[in-house]
Amino acid sequence: MNEFMEVAIDLSDDNFDKNYGGPFGACVVKDGKIIGKGINRVIKNNDPTAHAEIVAIRNACKSIKSHDLSGCELYTSCYPCPMCLSAIIWSNIKKVYYGNTKEDAADIGFRDDAIYDYLEELSDDKQNKRVLNLKEMNREEALEVFQRYEQDKDKITY
Repeated sequence: MNEFMEVAIDLSDDNFDKNYGGPFGACVVKDGKIIGKGINRVIKNNDPTAHAEIVAIRNACKSIKSHDLSGCELYTSCYPCPMCLSAIIWSNIKKVYYGNTKEDAADIGFRDDAIYDYLEELSDDKQNKRVLNLKEMNREEALEVFQRYEQDKDKITY
């Protein structure tokens, strides 16, 4: 077994024993070394965003003191949910290795399918209002801040 995937799976197994969240573990690797590990801490932290991949990304960013994980790889015990996929993309990780499939997660009761279905149904003006009702509001006022940001010479784009 790949040594980094073994770490991710061991983390998921350890987390199952602790019952901090679902049986998920992940690690971020740069230049052949683990720079961040994560377990699902949704229940422990009362935080629905504390998935293993996101915890690993947060720890990796702290470790290298950067928001940019370009050149890193992520090893995770399960195919990442849509939230985690977004975090992976935002962090500039380009390679992800996973153990279990999203279907495997659904089989044990995790409801990522609802989000995938929602995203599939979402298009320009079409929304799945049973899941989430998105409505634009006060765009002009919100846009003023964006316009100031656009003009800021000292901004850090990420």
